[in-house]
Amino acid sequence: MTAENLDKQTITVNSTISLKGIVKAIFKDNIHVQIGGKVISIPFSDKDISVK
Repeated sequence: MTAENLDKQTITVNSTISLKGIVKAIFKDNIHVQIGGKVISIPFSDKDISVK
């Protein structure tokens, strides 16, 4: 496979996922959530926030 073929096979994915966890901290540009035994940092903007 050549570099030219790699450029033609680019895949773009735009998807939304739903995770349930415990919010540990909220900062200006990210949120820290505990999912299972791990705390992960998720960056967000105002358009990313959805409250249900």
